[in-house]
Amino acid sequence: MQFLMDNITVILSLIGTGVFAGLLAGLLGVGGGIVIVPVLFFLFQALGVSSESAMVIATATSLATIVPTSLSSIKAHHGKGNVDFALLKSWALFILVGVLVGSYAVTAVNPTLLTLMFGVIATLSAINMLIGRKEALFNNLPGKGGQSVMATCIGLFSSMVGIGGGTLTVPTLTFCNYPAHKAVGTAAAVGLIISLPAAITLLFVGTTPPDAPFATYGYVNLLGFACIVPLTVLFAPIGANIASKLDAGLLKKIFAVVLIITGLRMLAQVLI
Repeated sequence: MQFLMDNITVILSLIGTGVFAGLLAGLLGVGGGIVIVPVLFFLFQALGVSSESAMVIATATSLATIVPTSLSSIKAHHGKGNVDFALLKSWALFILVGVLVGSYAVTAVNPTLLTLMFGVIATLSAINMLIGRKEALFNNLPGKGGQSVMATCIGLFSSMVGIGGGTLTVPTLTFCNYPAHKAVGTAAAVGLIISLPAAITLLFVGTTPPDAPFATYGYVNLLGFACIVPLTVLFAPIGANIASKLDAGLLKKIFAVVLIITGLRMLAQVLI
């Protein structure tokens, strides 16, 4: 009976995660790992999973959920002509190299380092969102060498902390005076290049931690995947509809503050 009650609690919590992530994706235009990873990280710990196991499972599960949602996003952005396939072609191999190295690192490094990295990335992303810098730092993208480094780093760090294309790709491109609408559309495709090989690697290469929650295979919690994906797809349009009636700028700033608090809390858990 206790096993049944515990699993019901897990399922309800994961359903809540999917609803929350979907609404935020629609409300604020954010989503993927930047929302799902911290929620799963703290949720799994509340269910008795160690912080180390919780981080790697949250990372892998987040990457798995990004695969189908990025496909839907690519279709929408491609219909508007906002996916730069020429840029993707030149970046794809370097992103993939970064992803493979990052995915292996997840299975090899101390999970505390992953928590630290996510805390730093989440906090910096939130500060960037809060400040809302409009002007570009550079006039254009660097040459092929510079772009290869950028693409490799995006693949490496995104796969290590379970985030998709938007969190790192959009600010990287817009800081180089790249059109914002194309940056968002292209980032959706980058998210697929990151999430698919990373999720497959962590599903089949990762050794399931002994304290992993129910239905975890490798590092991916399949129950979480099954609960989160349909609900993010279902609730994202609802969030977008709500956003059209509210002050999107204020909502984004509120989320940025919450994300800063979350990032700092994750850092504190590692450093204190």
